[in-house]
Amino acid sequence: MLKTTKTTLVRQNLRLVKQLYPDLAKTDLGRLRGLTRTLRLSISQGEILCIDRKWYVTHAGLLRIALRARCSGIRTVLQERQSDPLVGRWVFRAIVYKSPGSKGFVGYGDADPSNTSPLVRGAEMRVAETRAVNRALRKAYGIGLCSVEELGSFSAPQKPVAAAPYSNGQHGPNGNGQPRLRDQLCLLIRQYNLDPTLVKEYAADFCGTETLKEASRDLVQSFISQLAAAARNDRDALVCKLNSYAQPVEAKP
Repeated sequence: MLKTTKTTLVRQNLRLVKQLYPDLAKTDLGRLRGLTRTLRLSISQGEILCIDRKWYVTHAGLLRIALRARCSGIRTVLQERQSDPLVGRWVFRAIVYKSPGSKGFVGYGDADPSNTSPLVRGAEMRVAETRAVNRALRKAYGIGLCSVEELGSFSAPQKPVAAAPYSNGQHGPNGNGQPRLRDQLCLLIRQYNLDPTLVKEYAADFCGTETLKEASRDLVQSFISQLAAAARNDRDALVCKLNSYAQPVEAKP
């Protein structure tokens, strides 16, 4: 039964990743196949992500692994001496207990405005705690993949760039070490379980273009920032907004 489940998950992940990232090489797909069999994580559930042709586990994926392994508990402690609330710097220590009698696996996480995205500005404390938990979980269960939440390059503020077509950012880095806009958008869609088709329709309307590919990079970046804020503040209201872009279904005669 377990073998069948793994096989099905491998097929699902490969089918979905080919739709999202048609430019991936066979070696990238082969690595995904091996990771799926080993970690049993799902792309559709946002448990594993591809950013600039590299695979990363997410916080949701690590929690899935811990739950499957019957993790006994996770304890987090704010490191007050290393933290500085006045400048928004927070440091956490996390301990993962694999069993009731284990000594625990320790991980540290830090966050401040210099290594977090503007999308999470004001939530540095929660980001730091998540990073600490992720590192502790990766130690406890021997996960060699870095987690998305730990990425400094992914979380760092965007540098100003000249307006460029959105399609230029789809097939490679944007030139300043930041992930592609498509990767950022896909991450939001998976994180908040949004309808990709409706998000694209909303994005095109927001940018004032017929399709998202025709929008400038600056407009797409602005849309991503607004989408993230809306999803974080009131996901239900955002879903209602997205549903307004759904095509009406014609009644059968």
